Amino acid sequence: MSTQRPRRPVPGFIYPLLSLAVVIGCWQIAVRAFAIPDYVLPAPAQVWRALAEGFASGSLWPHIVATLQETLVGYAIGSALAVLLGALLAESRVFERFVFPLLAGLQAMPKVALGPIILVWCGYGSASKIVLVVLVCFFPLFVNTVNGLKRADADLLDTCRAFSASRLFLFFHVKVPCAASEIFSGLQIGVSLALIGAVVGEFLSSQQGLGFLISSSSVNMSVSTMFAGVVLLAVIGVCGAQIVRVVQRRVVFWERREATRGEGG
Repeated sequence: MSTQRPRRPVPGFIYPLLSLAVVIGCWQIAVRAFAIPDYVLPAPAQVWRALAEGFASGSLWPHIVATLQETLVGYAIGSALAVLLGALLAESRVFERFVFPLLAGLQAMPKVALGPIILVWCGYGSASKIVLVVLVCFFPLFVNTVNGLKRADADLLDTCRAFSASRLFLFFHVKVPCAASEIFSGLQIGVSLALIGAVVGEFLSSQQGLGFLISSSSVNMSVSTMFAGVVLLAVIGVCGAQIVRVVQRRVVFWERREATRGEGG
């Protein structure tokens, strides 16, 4: 009797790559079939050529570095403030009554409308883009942090209190683990929002960055370069989201174990 070897599982990244290949193929076929002009929709080969030429000449690197710097710094500051203020609000009724209405009003303001004011206050350098990124990515993580901390298991909290557990112990050993999943969900949302904030700031006023590259290419009607900038933004966003997911699997390891038990059961 011949024993069959167990099939190796297909790596997870294969499926999105197949979907991407289908999209690119349909794009190429549509451009050729409908004779779409290059200044309306360039073929994938032209976008690839623009990327290759930009990397070979070195013209793309300053724009990528500028956007990454603004995004990462603003994302780090906004995320830290969101978690800190979210924890304070979840733990303090007084802080919630006084501060939450102000934060809700700030969130209700369109960030694009605040852009010119931020430019006047912070200047036309990278500082204004960083402030805009902080404002854009702050609120989703802030809300997720508050909701996650407030949804901690009440029975577990009561049990710990019965054993005279301190408030600090309850926060770090019960509430934070319960809120970890929602916090990381807010962090994933913040990655894309941080990129949006950086690009909007570069649209308003900048001399570098992928947003500036796209805006300046629209003046020259270089649509392939515009698409190249959009592709780079998409790649950065996907990589950032994947990094957050990998960190989540490492930090919130108990969720992975529960999922494994559920599949085994």
